[in-house]
Amino acid sequence: MSLLLVYEENSRQFEKYTGFDEIENCLKNIGVLFERWQTDCVLPVDADSLSVLAAYAPALERLKQDYGFQSVDVIGLTSEHPDKLALRQKFLSEHVHDDFEVRFFVEGRGLFYLHVEGKVYAVLCSQGCLISVPANTAHWFDMGENPFFKAIRLFTTPDGWVAKFTGSGIADRFPSLDELCKQHLEL
Repeated sequence: MSLLLVYEENSRQFEKYTGFDEIENCLKNIGVLFERWQTDCVLPVDADSLSVLAAYAPALERLKQDYGFQSVDVIGLTSEHPDKLALRQKFLSEHVHDDFEVRFFVEGRGLFYLHVEGKVYAVLCSQGCLISVPANTAHWFDMGENPFFKAIRLFTTPDGWVAKFTGSGIADRFPSLDELCKQHLEL
């Protein structure tokens, strides 16, 4: 399930969107690509990177052609990962990238927060969601206390993920992935 909450940056009041089309349209207004992908094959939970990339090859090729991506990889994290806390902390602070950030969720979920023009967009991405955060858009990501996701990452530069942290404490004022799910999803 996908979910979008749009907050004023200094308020806990929000607008809630649950329909895929309305989420896609709202995010399009701030330059964010949001798509739903499917594959014709069933991937096992322990599928390796090559199998994942092969399953989504036609869609990935389209993105490479449209945006000039130079590298693609697969990242996955589970609650058993020994560095899960350190990895979570790395992404929880607001930051920007010179490159746009593209993620496709093969399985599991994660929460992107986008800080744009006085608003904060909380985008819950789940299996099948692709999100593209435009270059220089302030954002942060929460994978939760017990992460479970596998995602394809696409980069237009060979350097991959390079963040410039803003130093803002804004991320501390918004619900974590776990809090947001408890408040808005029936689990």
